[in-house]
Amino acid sequence: MRVSVVIPVYNEAASLRELFTKIRQAAESSHLMPFEVIFVDDGSSDESWQIISSLVAENPSVVKGLRQRRNFGKAAALSVGFAAASGEVVFTMDGDLQDDPAEIPNFVKKLDEGYDLVSGWKKIRHDPVDKTLPSRCFNAMVVALTGVNLHDFNCGFKAYRREVVENLKLYGELHRFIPVFANAEGYRVGELVVEHHPRRFGKSKYGFERFLKGFLDLLSVSVM
Repeated sequence: MRVSVVIPVYNEAASLRELFTKIRQAAESSHLMPFEVIFVDDGSSDESWQIISSLVAENPSVVKGLRQRRNFGKAAALSVGFAAASGEVVFTMDGDLQDDPAEIPNFVKKLDEGYDLVSGWKKIRHDPVDKTLPSRCFNAMVVALTGVNLHDFNCGFKAYRREVVENLKLYGELHRFIPVFANAEGYRVGELVVEHHPRRFGKSKYGFERFLKGFLDLLSVSVM
């Protein structure tokens, strides 16, 4: 498998079909074939799993669907998806269509420059201030405490060489610190400015509780 795209899903039923279509178009137009899309339903309460199941039935050689018994969080969903991925290059992206699959070829080109992990940077964000302000504060703290100089640790749009994901152990909110762990292991970490679209469906899962968990995890990561 050339490319695997791992997508944690939590109540994103309205966007999943369009997202899969855009990923397929990006993979086919840039000759990144064969490819696979792995949807991990993290305990959704809407019709996300029904949509995923129908996509699997319609595209059995391309789509994989995994379902968690309840909402364990994004890190756990990514871990499950990584275990199922078979691609030489593994992407992660959110299921809400704010990440643009058309950027996938740009990530591959960046990896070809010698990077092992490329993290997206939503330089221009279309989110409310109660989401962007805590994110900026969090990013500044991560840079100060870890020395890994990225602008956007919270961006879920990333590309990894397979070796990197095979060595990750994720739980809690630790998915945000993947670049920190990769850097500590000697992998070369890069950054790519990506287009960020306004949210069209559903609602943000980001709140103060998540920010607090992320801060506590940051203290743990700093000690580690």
